[in-house]
Amino acid sequence: MKELVLYLAKALVNHPEEVEVKEIQGETAAILELRVAKEDLGRIIGKQGRTAKSIRTLINAVASRTNRKIVLEIVEEK
Repeated sequence: MKELVLYLAKALVNHPEEVEVKEIQGETAAILELRVAKEDLGRIIGKQGRTAKSIRTLINAVASRTNRKIVLEIVEEK
């Protein structure tokens, strides 16, 4: 799953070398933290969050086949 998010994010941004995905396993769900360059944040989120929603939909479709719950968090650096 981590590889899928990494592949999608690198395809969308201008600085693919700065894309970072960290997976945290929980008891009932896995959390994927996506970090990108500050200027690429808008490309990942998209207009009105459409791109982020699409990525989450793809992840949930793949995860449902394995009966897992996966949450995608887009982390904004401060």
